[in-house]
Amino acid sequence: MDEAHDGAHQVLRAAGRQVMREILGSDYVARRDASTTRLNAAVRGLSEEFAYATLWTRPDLSRQVRSLVTLAMLCALNRPHELRIHLVGALNNGCSAEEIREVFTHSVAYCGFPAAIDALRTAEEVLREHGRMP
Repeated sequence: MDEAHDGAHQVLRAAGRQVMREILGSDYVARRDASTTRLNAAVRGLSEEFAYATLWTRPDLSRQVRSLVTLAMLCALNRPHELRIHLVGALNNGCSAEEIREVFTHSVAYCGFPAAIDALRTAEEVLREHGRMP
């Protein structure tokens, strides 16, 4: 990889890491860094460059709306680990417990009861942990 190409990646990664800190918190980024290995480093770098530096910074949706959309997609995909992470991000982005509840209630029609129930269960745990359970 040439220096200019590598430099462009470093700029994107730095921007993505800043957005990630704002959404998921500095503690999350520190834990992520501590658990980065040679096996997962490339995928993590791509998530910083693409997901956070490129997608989360697009202007036409707010971070709050992006968080709600992300929660719905993770519910549909049944990805509880990522759902937990993005529930914290949704709270940091200003989403309310009621909005989160509605995303998963609405998901019943499109994802099914099992996925929505599992997502709500995870949401209850995260909301309790963050003192936001209604």
